[in-house]
Amino acid sequence: TREQYILATQQNSLPRTEHPQFYPVGIYGWRKRCLYFFVLLLLVTMIVNLAMTIWILKVMNFTVDGMGNLRVTKKGIRLEGISEFLLPLYVKEIHSRKDSPLVLQSDRNVTLNARNHMGQLTGQLTVGADAVEAQCKRFEVRASDGGKVLFSADEDEIVIGADRLKVTGTEGAVFGHSVETPHIRAEPSQDLKLESPTRSLVMEAPRGVQVSAAAGDLKATCRKELHLQSTEGEIFLNADTIRLGNLPMGSFSSSSSSSFSSSSPSSSAPRQTIYELCACPNGKLYLSPAGASSTCQSSSNICLWS
Repeated sequence: TREQYILATQQNSLPRTEHPQFYPVGIYGWRKRCLYFFVLLLLVTMIVNLAMTIWILKVMNFTVDGMGNLRVTKKGIRLEGISEFLLPLYVKEIHSRKDSPLVLQSDRNVTLNARNHMGQLTGQLTVGADAVEAQCKRFEVRASDGGKVLFSADEDEIVIGADRLKVTGTEGAVFGHSVETPHIRAEPSQDLKLESPTRSLVMEAPRGVQVSAAAGDLKATCRKELHLQSTEGEIFLNADTIRLGNLPMGSFSSSSSSSFSSSSPSSSAPRQTIYELCACPNGKLYLSPAGASSTCQSSSNICLWS
């Protein structure tokens, strides 16, 4: 008990301070000013960001259906007005409105590419300032209904499926090689002319060639020789009048003339000279009066008709 009393007396005898010291807790001084500055800067940034976002939404015309001229519908994406694409565009189908055309415009050219599942180029259509080029295995131009093929081209042949092919050029149509067609005709009241200025003109058909001029003349002109040849059949000339112009005339002897005049019933009747068309063995034709001697250089001649 004594020891406890002594300890209690010693503790009470310690000097006591009248004003106890307190240590403040928090941010004060320049740290507090920096914090307020950053908070104020963040608030200004948020206000500017919100204002810019509202301005962009207003300018770009953002709506629930899309933005600007772009509208997202159930059938796809719809663009109204003029649209510009700076990067490649990958779509499945492009079509315009029913009352307006579809216009693709570029400062240089417009190129449409088609690729297979491996990414290889299978078809290309380029529309440029100088030409329109198409690179594909087969090129076709169809009618408005999509059924009839009007024009098709591939590596082997070119097919024109129109009912009538019309060439309006002043020089006509020039073919470097053979032309195969079942019918060639000119327009009404126009002449049809087949001409080869420097080479020969050959018309061949396995079952015959028919040249007909229903309302005009048929004229065949050549510079050197005109050959009519039939290997197995005959050459048949059927007309009211057949004329062979510029044929040489045969000589007419006086003896044959006197014999011909004595045989006539009356000397005062008008006398008509009869000519014969004669052919020499070398193929030359000439006219000779009936009963006159031949002027052919060969020893024998053949009279076709008189």
